Amino acid sequence: MRRVCLVVGLFISCSVFSDVRLGALFSDGMVIQRETLALMWGWAEPDEKVQVSTTWGAKAATKAGKDGAWQVLLKTPGAGGPFKITVTGNNTVTINDVLSGEVWLCTGQSNMAFPIRSIAGNAKDPKNQPVSDYVRHEMETATDPLLRHIEVPKKASPFEKKHDFEGQWISVSPDTNFKITATGYFFARELRRELNVPVGLVECAMGGTRIQPWISKEAYLADPAMAEYYKLDMAERKKRSDAWDPVKAKEKHQAALAKWKANGKKGRQPRMQSDPAQDKQRPGTLHNGMVSAVVPYAIKGAIWYQGESNVDYMTEHYEDCFSAMIRSWRKEWGRGDFPFYWAQLANHRDPNADPLEEDGWASICDQQRRTLKLPNTGMAVLTDIGEAKDVHPRNKPDVGKRLALWALAKDYGVKVPAYSGPLYKGTKFDGRKVFIQFSHVGSGLMVGNKNLMDDAVEVDEPLKRFQICGKDRVWKWADARIESKDTLVVSHPDIETPVVVRYAWSSNPEGANLYNKEGLPASMFTTE
Repeated sequence: MRRVCLVVGLFISCSVFSDVRLGALFSDGMVIQRETLALMWGWAEPDEKVQVSTTWGAKAATKAGKDGAWQVLLKTPGAGGPFKITVTGNNTVTINDVLSGEVWLCTGQSNMAFPIRSIAGNAKDPKNQPVSDYVRHEMETATDPLLRHIEVPKKASPFEKKHDFEGQWISVSPDTNFKITATGYFFARELRRELNVPVGLVECAMGGTRIQPWISKEAYLADPAMAEYYKLDMAERKKRSDAWDPVKAKEKHQAALAKWKANGKKGRQPRMQSDPAQDKQRPGTLHNGMVSAVVPYAIKGAIWYQGESNVDYMTEHYEDCFSAMIRSWRKEWGRGDFPFYWAQLANHRDPNADPLEEDGWASICDQQRRTLKLPNTGMAVLTDIGEAKDVHPRNKPDVGKRLALWALAKDYGVKVPAYSGPLYKGTKFDGRKVFIQFSHVGSGLMVGNKNLMDDAVEVDEPLKRFQICGKDRVWKWADARIESKDTLVVSHPDIETPVVVRYAWSSNPEGANLYNKEGLPASMFTTE
């Protein structure tokens, strides 16, 4: 923790402040992580003495540095509140209505950034409308003063690390629910039901973003291969930025806009080209502009929903980037290997009738599965709740519930029937047959069917979406059956010597039906 304090002191820089000032995270209605040492920081006049006191009894004192930055450690109480925190320097700032509970970082792209209102409207496919109606009712009626949320503004910063933002804590109510991350809300709702303690969500997400901008400059430079990519990108970014002319960009935009209006405003409205240096997809830009403003606020863990934007960009490097990001965030926060749980991409696009050789969506999903080798990680499988016509599935209640199962079981000691669907464990080849073993089978494997938000039920149907190939790499739909509690046997009459078996290898593996008897779906996988 001492290392974290030093890092904050080194990297926070700002102009001189004659009065003590706190960041948005330290404001009325905040949720502080319970029963830990939590870092609190702010700004003041250089060398100004700062004292912090709390109504739960913790106190600390320090002196602002030459750059005006200061930080203290506070021992936080058990779950409860409301408390007050008073900060005194040349002036006094009081933070009211402070709760002590569980704080989770909610991060990723649009499926995390989408507020409840964005999935409470009309579904693109009418069969999913009941889910939208359920979410709309939740948005219009839910009230919970002990479940709170703050959002980091969506902002890229190409070169400078930001250490504050404009925002405020809000609690769950019909007046504010529309603003709250849907995935985060349904995750937190499960925690509230089971733990009965305050929960705070810190949303740090932006739609349409790759994983590369969420990784810090330091993480890139720590790895030779990633460092080369980062330096080349920075050089290209500078070259494009230097060549960008704002006057010409405006003239070009006005001409395109006039043409668009003359054409009856058909298609998407033209946008003016911005400075390429501000591109949100560039490596490090969202870490600078958003993540840095949160580090190292005391959190219990993080939930992540991202990957769609990497399906067609550096797809084969996703696992390396994802792993590097998780490791570097943990290092920055200085809180050890804090829990990090993510949503595997949900099924999307038209289902395929024939077995596929390659599929970028499936590759991302499989790399997400393989990232589970990192300690204290978990993955919610979503292959049965996605939508062919919408990359933003309506069924966020199940997304949140499945993420929460990991947290409840692993971090809070809550006994749940199962917290993961079956995960590929190993393979044994025996002539024409391939025996595949799974972990996380609960009370056993089953063939299941799930309808909307209903629990999956066991059905008397054949397993689907298994594919198999021999040395010729010609893929065929395989015959698969449950052999025992945790094992399947897979084969094909035309393949004498199988080489590889895959399951649900598609952006939309419609019909994939392997579950455990607790109703959680198996992750897609390849034995390769």
